[in-house]
Amino acid sequence: MLLTPLIALLAALPALAEQAVLAQEPWQAKYGGTPDLTFSGVAGFGRLPHAVCLDEPGRGFDVAVLGMPFDTTVSYRPGARFGPHGIRTGSRRIGPARSFIYGWGFSPAQDSGLDIIDCNDVPVSPYDPALAIDEMQVAYQTLLARPVSTPDAKFTRHLAKDGKEHPRLLTLGGDHTIVLPILGALSEVYGPITVLHFDAHLDTWNGHELGGAHTEQHKVTHGTFFWKAHELGYINNATSAHAGIRTRLSSMADLLHDEAVGFRVFSTDDIDELGADGVASALKKRLGNGPVYLSFDIDTIDPSMAPATGTPESGGWTTREVKRIVRGLHGLNIVGADIVEVSPAYDTNAELTTMAAADLAMEFLALMTSKDGPIPASKKGVLNPELKAKLAKAEAAKAAARDEL
Repeated sequence: MLLTPLIALLAALPALAEQAVLAQEPWQAKYGGTPDLTFSGVAGFGRLPHAVCLDEPGRGFDVAVLGMPFDTTVSYRPGARFGPHGIRTGSRRIGPARSFIYGWGFSPAQDSGLDIIDCNDVPVSPYDPALAIDEMQVAYQTLLARPVSTPDAKFTRHLAKDGKEHPRLLTLGGDHTIVLPILGALSEVYGPITVLHFDAHLDTWNGHELGGAHTEQHKVTHGTFFWKAHELGYINNATSAHAGIRTRLSSMADLLHDEAVGFRVFSTDDIDELGADGVASALKKRLGNGPVYLSFDIDTIDPSMAPATGTPESGGWTTREVKRIVRGLHGLNIVGADIVEVSPAYDTNAELTTMAAADLAMEFLALMTSKDGPIPASKKGVLNPELKAKLAKAEAAKAAARDEL
């Protein structure tokens, strides 16, 4: 009978010896647990937990950041394949402990109670656009089918055709064509999708006319993908909208075609009359209560603030105006979002564009995860009493927990 505990002790000796060695290591003894600094560590988005989700079958989550480094359907300057890496690098000053957003009074990572992770990139072919589009759609389908980590979350189940809660993705592009396979995957789960499209350009041009029609794939570019999505039945034609449009057109016929594809246009100039809150209100009225996909081309922002993009247009909105509009969109049923067309090679030495894109990505995460909506931390010099009360309650709970110990 004495042999059994003796055998167990002998079996445990190697592990105990290893622990003893680790305990004696100088770094662990003196500096163990030191967190990464803002300029160190692996460049995942906002220092979120990281997983190669496509290689980990069954890995669940509630919301994930996903890169799609694809740019082989651009019409002018290439380089958006480096967008996911650039945006992640632009987010290096963000972290779970430093993700409280002033205008929301809320931290997606700390306050939502949701499992938010970085799912790495989709390995996209740079040689064959048709193959790449299929890779992106299959990847998105795969991740949409993953289990959520918070079963009692109620963000999408009332929208999904199967009545189940599905995870949501914030995708980092990549050129704007990535939205075609994304809408294909989303429409399988939710039916035709309402699209909120922030952009300087319409992106609904007829593929038979723009660039020619030498092959079927030739018709699909970052300026025609919404037309193709409309042709395939992915888009809700009665509720979708553009915001920030200001590009030159061939003629008024472009806008008539755009209307036939299913979009209503809110131009950059509309903010002068409506203000940011008015633009948000008009968009919400158009978009309705169905499943909404938010697609954001970085060229929505004026190139003085975000120059690193393939087709820049002067006269855009400021980052502050866009943030105000986004905060006014709370209440929409966002089933997915993206930031696209960031081409870091054209950025300034100050990395203005990638930092702006990372900041906007945080705004989108807040929009997707906040149940209460934006509660600004202060107004007109006065700290928000609601947030002060919440903090006091949380601190009291922590103190009570310490006392129990």
